[in-house]
Amino acid sequence: MNRDIQEILISEKRIEEMVTALAEQINEDFKYKEIILVGLLKGSVVFMSDILRKINMPCSIDFMIASSYGSGTMSSGVVKISKDLSVDIENKNVIIIEDIVDSGNTLSSIMELLKNRNPASLKLCSLLSKPSRRVKEVKIDYLGTEIPDEFVVGYGLDYDERYRNLPYIGVLKPEIYL
Repeated sequence: MNRDIQEILISEKRIEEMVTALAEQINEDFKYKEIILVGLLKGSVVFMSDILRKINMPCSIDFMIASSYGSGTMSSGVVKISKDLSVDIENKNVIIIEDIVDSGNTLSSIMELLKNRNPASLKLCSLLSKPSRRVKEVKIDYLGTEIPDEFVVGYGLDYDERYRNLPYIGVLKPEIYL
């Protein structure tokens, strides 16, 4: 897998620093309150596992599967929800955990859907953001870092279900996906 990587964009050490900083901010903002972390599968699973272990208040977790990509590299613009929440979020503090905000199509649909369920609060925590690709604006409350418009994999991010298990975030060589 490493031979398919053009360059390491974010090292394991830098990822750990970002996750710690994000968890510390969440811990501060939700002191003495229960939260529900909602992971958007499959990409957020590694990030969510790491941040969950750094949260120091009562919290529960749930997952959704929503996508506007399929097996391609460009958003189709059509958001499909194939797994919804299994818990009621009314009057609960909800934090969506996402690996990357790219076009904003998926996240804007998810945020609207969940807002209509009347949570006490609804926040978005994303490890990465590609603002140059944004089609729909999405407010990211907790952000690890912005990245350039490169096709990245690793730390949960994939290309056609591969590379998720890389411990860093790397730029995939164009010849792999073109």
